[in-house]
Amino acid sequence: MLGKPLVPSRLTSAFSHVGSRPARTLVGAYVALTKPRIIELLLITTVPTMVLANGGWPETWLVVWTVVGGTLAAGGANAINMYIDRDIDQVMERTRNRPLVTGRISPRHALVFAITLEVVAFAVLAWSANVLAGTLAIAATLFYVFIYSLWLKRTSRQNIVVGGAAGAAPVLVGWAAVTNGLSWSAVVLFLVIFLWTPPHFWALAIRHVDDYRAAAVPMLPVVETPARTVRTMGWYSIGVALASLGLIPLNDMGVVYITSAAVLGVAFAALTFGLGHAPTAKAAMRVFTFSISYITLLFLAVMLDVLVR
Repeated sequence: MLGKPLVPSRLTSAFSHVGSRPARTLVGAYVALTKPRIIELLLITTVPTMVLANGGWPETWLVVWTVVGGTLAAGGANAINMYIDRDIDQVMERTRNRPLVTGRISPRHALVFAITLEVVAFAVLAWSANVLAGTLAIAATLFYVFIYSLWLKRTSRQNIVVGGAAGAAPVLVGWAAVTNGLSWSAVVLFLVIFLWTPPHFWALAIRHVDDYRAAAVPMLPVVETPARTVRTMGWYSIGVALASLGLIPLNDMGVVYITSAAVLGVAFAALTFGLGHAPTAKAAMRVFTFSISYITLLFLAVMLDVLVR
């Protein structure tokens, strides 16, 4: 049985999310297919991971090409997701102006574009870094498409929990690009993003709960009560904070990272649990916005801690 709405049905433009405005040009429409703002967030985690893996700043061209390859892979995955979700995107307020809904780009052209991006992404990563980095990027896309988009998104309340593994993959790609391998440090960074994704996305889902309900997508705020949703988000935020501390003994992290991880972790948990006092759209978007600041500042702290040693 569906829980009660967390926010009123009326959506206000003050908190519009990415994808609410139609692209003005064909090039802009193809760019929109890749969800560039989501890519920005993924890449924020890649470069600091490479710095940590290298114990200092890696070869600049390796960083550049890894970012290019990661951008292409993530963009292709996002475009495939839009291809799959074009039926529900026309139902949801925040996605109804996406290129496949407006008809700016045909489904066939979008799919060809997306697959082309994936092929080029693998080639770039395999050439500039190594085959492992390219394989991890493609594996993340396959997981995102087949496990999240085609299976769990429309069938399970655990959709974004499991699907978050795809969003955590860029740190593995970055680590592999530098070392041609993986390590426990890479696993910890993966775990940080994996645990961060549910409270981050559920905060957005609270804001757009009516959209997800109309599209019959069982995001947690749709299928659970406000209290249960916020409590679950809170426990995940604590998990993120604890996971971030796991990097300290593995890499002998210094005061910059230790202080940042502790302060940011407490702030994230406090703000998330605080949402239970008033689970409104405005309060949810504060959590969503801070979650982006949290992951950005945490990974910048990783990089700075290494570079200032």
